[in-house]
Amino acid sequence: MARQGDAPHPSFAVGRRGLLLGLGASMVLGGTRAAFAQAPGERRLVVVLLRGALDGLFAVQPYGDADFAALRGPLALPEPGRERGVLDLGGSFGLHPTLAGLHERYRANEVLVLHAVAGPNRSRSHFVAQDALEIGAEQRLSSGWLNRALQAMPGNGQARAGLAVGTGVPLLLRGPAPVGSYAPPGLDRPSPDLIHRVAALQEGHPQLAAPFREGLRARGFAQATLGMGDNDRERGSFPRLAAAAGRLMAEAGGPRVAVLDLGGWDTHAQQLGRMEGPLRALDAGLAALAASLGPHWARTAVLVVTEFGRTARVNGTLGTDHGTGGVAFLLGGAVAGGRVAADWPGLARDKLFEDRDLQPTTDLRAIAKGLLRDHLRLLDRAVAQAFPGSDAVAPMRGLLRA
Repeated sequence: MARQGDAPHPSFAVGRRGLLLGLGASMVLGGTRAAFAQAPGERRLVVVLLRGALDGLFAVQPYGDADFAALRGPLALPEPGRERGVLDLGGSFGLHPTLAGLHERYRANEVLVLHAVAGPNRSRSHFVAQDALEIGAEQRLSSGWLNRALQAMPGNGQARAGLAVGTGVPLLLRGPAPVGSYAPPGLDRPSPDLIHRVAALQEGHPQLAAPFREGLRARGFAQATLGMGDNDRERGSFPRLAAAAGRLMAEAGGPRVAVLDLGGWDTHAQQLGRMEGPLRALDAGLAALAASLGPHWARTAVLVVTEFGRTARVNGTLGTDHGTGGVAFLLGGAVAGGRVAADWPGLARDKLFEDRDLQPTTDLRAIAKGLLRDHLRLLDRAVAQAFPGSDAVAPMRGLLRA
């Protein structure tokens, strides 16, 4: 397993000058992160980890569910066709209007929306759920499922070499398959979500509230930053990070597998306003990735996942708490999109998981298994190696174009 600051593996085909030109300022801002790995062939796979737990019922609203509007209250947006309404996904479901670029690709049959999904455990701890999502197993392991998949690919160790850019290698790519790392300066800036939480703790203090706000302004944090606004440094860096990743993956000898991180989804309070910044950054980043890949987009699959969903009911601070079932997106030129894939459980009280969350009906491992088998063309035994102990979880079919 590579350590932060290690030199790239010598087999990584992008030279130092090309790396600096390609990444330069693209990688030095905010708390976003990218990791890369090699794989044989011309197919590209990108996994985007939304850390903090995206509210799937907010990003993709099931407005056709009879219980949705009453359950979600102020977080239920108008139906398609109305002002600030959700973007229609073929009836019953609507995409948040901030995700306009994603919606255009959906209409071009390049986006598959996967609802009521969850990882392999039911913990509502960020740390436990993120680890389980990246490990791909219910037991604790020291390697990630994507690294184990790379181990199973044909070729020697050098053909699987990779490079991580950012503050360390994500667990998803840790393991015996070599992944070097490079950490440019300036990535230690605290996340806006952490700043938001600290600011909320100070807000009621008569002596500390005003100096804290003034200190934030002096450090360059506008009020919009505390609300996850569009000017937030981390959000602005994600599209540039995604564009740089796409440029590297488009190189003839560049990586074929990438993992990107985007945080800021832990919306316990004032969710209606705080979600716009992260959603805009995600939408812009996915568009930048596609543009920089160019013709290689046709052979690319991008899986966007989060550690768990959020509570079905709105809490007392107009946010949502840690939940279970959520949403995932699969997009790319290789994807059989233009539809919502969901074994929808419903939002009636007796249908909720533990009377609070969207009931998950699809295991995220089934989606990942389908991508490994049908996109990266791994054999069944290699897919089983990537996801030990998941024999009962069959790979999802129909994810990709014929």
